[in-house]
Amino acid sequence: MTTGIETTLTEERVQQLRADFPILAEQPGGVPLVYLDSGATSQQPRQVLEAEWAFRTQRNAAVHRGAHTLAALATDDYESARERIARFVGARPAEISWAMNATDALNSVALSLAEANRAGTTDPSLRIREGDEILVTEAEHHANLLPWQRLADETGATLRWVEVDDDGVWTTDALTALITERTRVVALAHVSNVTGLIADVPAVVAAAHAVGALVVLDACQSVPHRPVDLRALGVDAAAFSSHKMLGPGGIGVLYLAESLGAALPPARVGGSMITTVTMTEREYLPAPQRFEAGTQPVGAIVGLAAAVDYLEAVGMPAIERHELALGERLAAGAASIEGVRLVGPRLGVERAGIASVIVDGVHAHDAGQVLDAAGIAARVGHHCAQPLHRRLGVAATTRASAYLYSTEAEVDRFLDVLSGVRGYFGAGR
Repeated sequence: MTTGIETTLTEERVQQLRADFPILAEQPGGVPLVYLDSGATSQQPRQVLEAEWAFRTQRNAAVHRGAHTLAALATDDYESARERIARFVGARPAEISWAMNATDALNSVALSLAEANRAGTTDPSLRIREGDEILVTEAEHHANLLPWQRLADETGATLRWVEVDDDGVWTTDALTALITERTRVVALAHVSNVTGLIADVPAVVAAAHAVGALVVLDACQSVPHRPVDLRALGVDAAAFSSHKMLGPGGIGVLYLAESLGAALPPARVGGSMITTVTMTEREYLPAPQRFEAGTQPVGAIVGLAAAVDYLEAVGMPAIERHELALGERLAAGAASIEGVRLVGPRLGVERAGIASVIVDGVHAHDAGQVLDAAGIAARVGHHCAQPLHRRLGVAATTRASAYLYSTEAEVDRFLDVLSGVRGYFGAGR
């Protein structure tokens, strides 16, 4: 895995980076944009937009199909993108396959496991039977919960979960205590999209692998924001999305460790992933092509590779430090506001650049409208994590999420407006 040469992002450097993002100069509501919704989707720099445009206007063709020069050039770009993305997350190219998004990638793993069990697999790493267990956390995004609910329904396995506390936090000890000889899959987020909690993945992997269980990682909030080496972490599968890491929408990445990729059947079948087809039988290509049925969005994949190049040039360690500092500033500032409850790790505990809050007496959507009137784009809602919010006793929270282009001034602006929300609605009287 490679990293950039920068170790810190100074204010001057952040301003230089911001100049690469045309949308940050926009005023969608007639006021300067403060974009603090990168946890939902990130903005794209010119370099990514130009790379995708260049492919579509100069090299666009079907890959791995035509014998003509343009098809060969497109295929080179396509496989080069796979190699660059694999390097970025410490993987081998054969361990990287494409999906529509991270939700699709996580579903693919669960669907492939279901298919293996329908076919009567004898592979102990894939077999899931009645009485076995699938383990998740109560804080998971629905994309890393619903596929496992359905797999449990289809196989007769029991879905178990580690509960969160009053702050929405679960502990490694509590999770690993639930891992038993019956555990077949452990699925968790590397970084929570609501609380910013950073999971101790190696500890979870060690406990899961000790009983032969697979570990599936939702890496949507980690890969874009910090150095991640999936092989070093030891997970069996992982998923992340282009649109959360400066890239185009409509493309996600599925990582399958070499041994799992060789064992799993495909979730989807069709063109481009077979060696031989008769009217009654078929033989599949090896990974990664086995998991890439049909025509892939090559332009978006090229754009994602350009996003990876951009992130590497800035330096993932520098991005991580920048966002940890902003996350601490967000958390400390929010916790200091009377009538505002901060969700997630307590102050002083490392968290990602995410802060979700509950404003006493004010619905999150109303708080969001006040923020929006001030030009602040923040997320309001349950963030596709209804069980977590139900445990917190609210229907929705207000979330600010930073990225490499976010500034201290933007965080302070968010906190300043947030501090006036209760007064605006008369809730502080």
